[in-house]
Amino acid sequence: MVPLRYHVTSGLNRASISRYGLDWSRMGAAPGIAGSRRPEQEGCFLAADEWERDWFIRMNNTGGAVDVWEVHGINADDLIQSPEGHYFFPAVIPATELRLIQRDLPPGRRG
Repeated sequence: MVPLRYHVTSGLNRASISRYGLDWSRMGAAPGIAGSRRPEQEGCFLAADEWERDWFIRMNNTGGAVDVWEVHGINADDLIQSPEGHYFFPAVIPATELRLIQRDLPPGRRG
């Protein structure tokens, strides 16, 4: 069984994600979770568990509320570790593999 993973992102990206899935090349509606204006990697960062998901929520430097997406169908072997130690998936994740589980979490909030 493939474990669930999570993606934390600005609520401003909700419509794009619902339509196109997680696609780092479409970044632009809001800064990344760390505040970056451009993708830090060619892929989408995924939290492996609830602790890491909550860490990304607390890190929120987007300037607004964030959403949490549950991600299905990603095997650990398909992830790449960034220089900072976080894992990302180096391809688009289709909307059919995603489910919005939390929305509009204010900055600093836990999941």
